[in-house]
Amino acid sequence: MSGASTNPAGGGSPGPSIWSRPPRGSRGPTPTHGRDEIAAAAVTLADAGGLDAVSMRAVAGALDMAAGSLYRHLSSRDDLLDLMVDRCVGELRPYPSDDGDWVEQFLRLARRQLALHRRHPWLADALGRRATPGPNTLAYLDACLRILQPVPAGVAAKFEAVAMVTGVVTLFARSAAATGTVTFDHVDLSAYPHLAAAFADAASPPDGDLFARTLRALLTGLLTPDRPGPPPDAPAGR
Repeated sequence: MSGASTNPAGGGSPGPSIWSRPPRGSRGPTPTHGRDEIAAAAVTLADAGGLDAVSMRAVAGALDMAAGSLYRHLSSRDDLLDLMVDRCVGELRPYPSDDGDWVEQFLRLARRQLALHRRHPWLADALGRRATPGPNTLAYLDACLRILQPVPAGVAAKFEAVAMVTGVVTLFARSAAATGTVTFDHVDLSAYPHLAAAFADAASPPDGDLFARTLRALLTGLLTPDRPGPPPDAPAGR
């Protein structure tokens, strides 16, 4: 998923990322909860009350531990958010298999991503931070590049496509209008000639699987080479 830096060497806050540090500090007694339990508790709080409900004290309380004990695992709330994001990205597994067209494979993955964002509405805000990707995020990006391997486009273009798909997924997850829940039934369109004409065109009504159509158009538009035109010296009309 995009939002966090897609450069594995990129960083967020100064100092080593949580992924490059030991699972716990070297001082103090052995903690009773690991990083995965801490992330799970934080995700539960965020699902119920948004990111504002997630604090070191609240997570510690949910685990029946002292807030200071969390600092044996984490340096800051940003570390906690990194753990939460990566845990949620792990829910995208299993990734699509290598059968079928690459666009359809990517669309299947995007549908899983959309479901993920609907389960965790806070995720888009957490992804908006600059952070070093964790192991699940790296696995997701690796799966995206595997799906896009047959596409004759550069690596930069492929990463841009991955980021754009995440942006579209976020839009559909957040917007009721984009998910097709807005209806024009019983609406007088006489004062809106272009809308009226669009709905009068029975051959192409503005409905159906808008999510799939949008992503297919986006992926093919970004990653499919334009059809070559005639040579510059070719006679007109040929």
